[in-house]
Amino acid sequence: MDFPDTIFALASGAPPAGIAVIRISGSQGGQVLMRLSGKPLPVPRMATRTRFMRPDAGDKDIVLDDGIAIWFPGPQSFTGEDVVELHIHGGRASIEAVASALSGFEGVRMAEPGEFTRRAFENGKLDLTRAEALADLVSAETEAQRHQAQRQFSGALADRYDGWRQDLVAMLAHVETVVDFADEEIPKDLLEGLDNKILRLKDQITQHIDDNRQGERLRDGFEIAIIGAPNVGKSSLLNALARRDVAIVSETAGTTRDVVELHLNLGGLPVTLADTAGIRDSLDKVEEEGIRRALVRAEGADLRLAVFDAATWPDLNPATVALMMGETIAVFNKGDLADGNLTANAKRSDIKGPLGPVPAFVVSALTGNGFDALLDAIKSAASKGIDVSPGSAPLTRMRHRTALVEALEALDRIETPMRADSPELLAEDLRLAARAVGRITGTVDVEDVLDLIFSEFCIGK
Repeated sequence: MDFPDTIFALASGAPPAGIAVIRISGSQGGQVLMRLSGKPLPVPRMATRTRFMRPDAGDKDIVLDDGIAIWFPGPQSFTGEDVVELHIHGGRASIEAVASALSGFEGVRMAEPGEFTRRAFENGKLDLTRAEALADLVSAETEAQRHQAQRQFSGALADRYDGWRQDLVAMLAHVETVVDFADEEIPKDLLEGLDNKILRLKDQITQHIDDNRQGERLRDGFEIAIIGAPNVGKSSLLNALARRDVAIVSETAGTTRDVVELHLNLGGLPVTLADTAGIRDSLDKVEEEGIRRALVRAEGADLRLAVFDAATWPDLNPATVALMMGETIAVFNKGDLADGNLTANAKRSDIKGPLGPVPAFVVSALTGNGFDALLDAIKSAASKGIDVSPGSAPLTRMRHRTALVEALEALDRIETPMRADSPELLAEDLRLAARAVGRITGTVDVEDVLDLIFSEFCIGK
């Protein structure tokens, strides 16, 4: 695909840095490089030391920088277009000088976020799942996230979805043969076994979807909400888990008015801890809004840490107990103030939420006692159901899940065993299922989702 503009952007990290890489892509890339260097194009894909000069300096030799140029003629480049990389010194002034010079060329402009990768997709260099994986690789913060993004970038998801689409297209071709050549002699066994093939494909898609959102959880992070009454030590617990002062700790009730977030790397898994406002009746409008947000966060969390004051055992705050739904761990903070009655057996047998007993731990944010066991329990909960093995390829976005559910709905409309008197309806459902799966990789028209996907990228990618 020919794009009218040549684009450029900083493709490396923010300055200052030792080296900055400015990427240029488009039909004018080669001309731009020759104008900046004053020399013919270098050998393709070979780093060449180059003195970059202002193209509008006339007879004056105004040097922008002394660096390296790499020339990638299309279509053998990342975007499929002519691509140039300028490796220069990573100071702000150097970057701004080169960017200013590039902006002076007619038809050359600064790239929009994700525009390089979008051009690679438009030119058939990447499918949409690989493009999304590239964004995930750039933003990966943990080893598990990196592994998952790398598997997707290598084509693990694309191969699976393309295989399903090819199966659907093959079945559709047989059915359309029956429709188009109804008056001709065609093999009587052409549709034999089609119902079993569809059932097998439905089973594969269903298993892929029914994954406890492991790919999305790993990509977005495991959400943990710290809930409890005021002054039970929620903020102290957050600070102890972070090993630094993140939240304000005070003896004054209601200090935490909003949700305070903390991102942690626990055993290679991304975890987001959210310290919430203390649950109590309040006439303060600001605190009341904080409590409302706490309840919303607790409801949507993957795990809840229900915090109680160990010094007041066995009295438990009923509002906190009522929130112990789903995956919950009871945490008795201020364990250094507890008496001997709060034993492991007692707390495990007596701590019951609305859905039954929950695991519990006694910790002290002051002394650090009990935190190793608590962290192990959190890691176990965060990694539950997440497969980080080399061969795993879970779906990573709601966009994928929505398309696959749509494909299943189309296949569900097909009666089993197949009705021989309605091949037209059968063909239409197969066609809709194939289009839904094809939208994931971009093999069919996906213009409505392209802007959303590539807007998530940073400039220069």
